[in-house]
This record gives sequence, C-alpha cells and structure tokens, in this order.
Amino acid sequence: MLRSILSLILITLSTSSEADTLYVPNDHKTIQTAIDAAKAGDTILVFAGTYNERIQLKPGIVVRSFGNNTHGAIGIKRAEVTIIDGGGKAGEEPGVLMAEGSSLDGFSITRIGVFDQAVWKKHFDSQGEELGDDEGAVQAEGTIPAVSIHGLNCTVINNIVHHNGDVGIAITGSEGERKVPLVVDNVSYRNLGGGIGVADLAQPIIRGNSCYENLRAGIGCRNSNPIILGNKCFNNIRAGIGCREGARPIVRENECYRNRRAGIGIRTKRTAPVVENNECYENEMAGIGNRDGAEPTIRNNQCFKNKMAGIGSDGSRSLIVGNECRENLMAGIGLTGKAKATLQNNKCIDNKLVAVGVTQGSTATICGNHFSRTGGMPPIIAVRDGSTATIQNNVIQGGGVAAVLVQGNVRLNDNTFVGTGAKQGNAVWAWEGSSVIVSDNAFDGYRAAVNASKSTMIVTGNTIERFQRTAIIVKDSQRPAHVYGNKATTVDPQAKVVDVQGPSGVVESNKLLKGA
Repeated sequence: MLRSILSLILITLSTSSEADTLYVPNDHKTIQTAIDAAKAGDTILVFAGTYNERIQLKPGIVVRSFGNNTHGAIGIKRAEVTIIDGGGKAGEEPGVLMAEGSSLDGFSITRIGVFDQAVWKKHFDSQGEELGDDEGAVQAEGTIPAVSIHGLNCTVINNIVHHNGDVGIAITGSEGERKVPLVVDNVSYRNLGGGIGVADLAQPIIRGNSCYENLRAGIGCRNSNPIILGNKCFNNIRAGIGCREGARPIVRENECYRNRRAGIGIRTKRTAPVVENNECYENEMAGIGNRDGAEPTIRNNQCFKNKMAGIGSDGSRSLIVGNECRENLMAGIGLTGKAKATLQNNKCIDNKLVAVGVTQGSTATICGNHFSRTGGMPPIIAVRDGSTATIQNNVIQGGGVAAVLVQGNVRLNDNTFVGTGAKQGNAVWAWEGSSVIVSDNAFDGYRAAVNASKSTMIVTGNTIERFQRTAIIVKDSQRPAHVYGNKATTVDPQAKVVDVQGPSGVVESNKLLKGA
C-alpha cells in the first residue's frame, strides 16, 4: 500500500510542470512514437483512423481518441472510428499494455491474436461443454489479452474490444499491494476468451461495461476481489458473470441475460461472492448457479424466465435472502448434490416445476418466504432423496399433487397454507420412509392437511379449514403416530379430523368445529 502511495506521489510531482498535448498523426505518425515522446501528465490525442500497431503506455499519461462522447452503433462514436489493429496474427505482446496512473480512453482494439469464427461457433453450439478449463483464461500460459492491466492503478474507459484471439481486457493483481484499476463503460464482445477477465488477487472496479458473445464469461474472476457493478452481460458462451477459485467479488446491479449457461455462475471451494440486486433472466441454465463447494451470499436479485432454476445450488453452501424467482422453467430455487442453504424472505412465483426443490441429500432452512403457483401438477416445495429441511413461517399458496411433498426429514411449523379448495391435492404429502413434524400451521383449502404413508409422523397444534372429509390421514406408520391438539373446521357433518391406520401413540384432543 505504501509503495502504491509513493508511486502516485512521484507521478504527481513529475506533472507539476505544464502538461503537453501530443497529436497523432499530426505530431507523431504512430501512437507508440507519441507515447515514447510523452512525459507523465501529458495527453496524447489520436484522430480517427486505423493504427496497425500494439502499444505500451508510460506512467501518468492519457491516450485518448479525438471527439466527444456521442454514442454510435456499438459504443461511443470516437471509439468506433479510432482503431488499434493488431493484424490478426499471434504475437507475444498485448494490444495495449497499461502503465501506472495511465488512461486509455475511446479506442477499438481488435485482431490481437487470431479470432477463429469456426471455433467460436463450435463452442456456442455446445454451450461451452467442450471448452478447456483454461482456454482463453486470463492467467493461462500463452494467453495474450487485447488490453493488459497487471498490478496497476489505471483507467480503461469508453473502449470497444472485439474479435481478439484471447481475453478482451485482462486484469491481474500484485501480491502485497492494493491496486484499484478502473474499467468503466467499455464494450467487449466476440473475443476468444472472456470479455473482461480478473485473476491473481486483482481488485478492480468494473462498472457500466457491456460484455457479450464472448467465448468464456462476459466478466470472469478467479482468485480475485473485484467490484462488478452495473454491467450488462448477455449472449456469452459461458456465464454472464463467472466467479471461481476463491474469488470474493461484490457483484451488484448487473443485468445478465440470454447467456448460454448461467446468468451468474459461481463455483469451487472458498469462492464466496456477495451477489445482490442483479437481474438474471432468459439464460439457458440457471439465473444464478453455484456449485462445487462455493459459499455465496445471494440476496435481493430478480431471477426470471431462465430455462433451469432461478437460483440453483449444487453441492454448495449458500445464503439466499430476499430474492424474487418467477416463471423459471424448472425450480424457483433448487438444491442438489448435498447442498446446504438458508432461504429467507424470498418470493418464488409461478415457476413451472417447484418453488423450492431440496434433493440429493441436501439440507435447507426455509424461513419467512412466500411461495405460490397458479395451476400445474408439481408441488410447491419438494424435499426428496433423503434430504432434510426446516420449513418455518412461510406463506405457501397453491400446489398440485401437494403443497409440500416429503421424502426425507422435515419439520414444518408456523406456516400458512392457502389452497384453492377441498378438491386440490394434499397440503403435506409424506412418502414412505420419511420423518415429519407438522406443528402450529394454518391450512385452508386442501383435500387433506396431512396425508402420510409408512412414515414417522408428529402432527400437532394445526388449524385446518376447507378440507375433504378427513383432515389428517396417517397410514401404516413406521413408528407410533402422534396426532394431537389439532382443530378442523367444516360444514360436512360426516367429516372427521383424524384417521390413523396402524401404530398410534398420542392421538387425542383433536377437535372438529362446525363451520358457518
């Protein structure tokens, strides 16, 4: 940190004399010759044209295209017409190598390395399944970025980075020093790597960029801690934003849509991003997906119309709070692969399958959420494959064959269940081998509040309205069933509160009340 401060002081002192403006091509025919002639504090102003070169900046200089910030078809107009062209050949140097305190403002950087359309199309068609783990990645050996930032404070702004052979903008850190480069308002597309890649302890601010149709993620971070704020990432072959290998970014207020994989993808142990206030929609996989031991905090996001889950957790440990997941083609929130998650204050509305699925030995604490679906046969919550869940203080509306389907170990207490009428499926349907405690819930409008077979059941303190003939049905319990202190209200004179068939324990104090 001290070294970084001293570096900035030296740059400031060196610019105490009057700064100059150098013009390209008027004063210097190439951008690099102007850079070589410049001193810290100078501005190099580049007029429209194509410059067939790769450039290396010097500390404290500004390299800027001529013109204002009027928008064009892709980015700002001056960037569209002021082009740094690497020749479309392999090389050992980046298109632009940034320096401490320097700024690159308003250029198109293209053909740094070989962009192969056939390779891009192949991986697009396979959704990146055949893509090597390091192919085009920032830190991979042999990767030559279009723009390279290594261990620097600098600014990359208003550029268009496209059709390059590897990553568009690469940011790597320097161990022991805190550098905060700014990567702002750029467009990065159709690169044979990520649009923007961050690795090796880098801590940039990445704000307001558009990243699309890149071979890897629109923005990807490995073992780094960026702030990723207000970007648009769409139509990328992998995730819109990807986090892995111990990355701990803040990912906030981004729009991630129509990516070939997840909108935001999180994976591997020690990866612990804070993902909040993003919109993730119409992605080919999950809106937000996390797996392989990752530990994200996912809060206040909008995830809708994704082809898999709104939020999917596979073998991860996640905190999922205050999100809205609606109209996804599978689950609103799905847990698989022994995932562990806390779900609190989320809304899951009209997802095609379940609002929440807890499967494959996963564990969930589900509190204070609102789950609903209009129509359809699947349950609202499914706990299956020996999974475990605590379901408490939720509002659960609708449901097909059941509101909550259990094939595992579940405690349901203090929830409000609202069905459409007595002919709807069961509120709680417990399958063989399950162990279920159902206490202090309010049930209204289901065929039965509880229907259990060959399970271990405790059902107590519930209130039940608008049911069909029998409110609580327990058949062939594996252990004595305890059903007590429940109240059922009905207008049917032949109705009853409890039907226990098989071993019974405490079955008493259940009251049938006459409805209006």
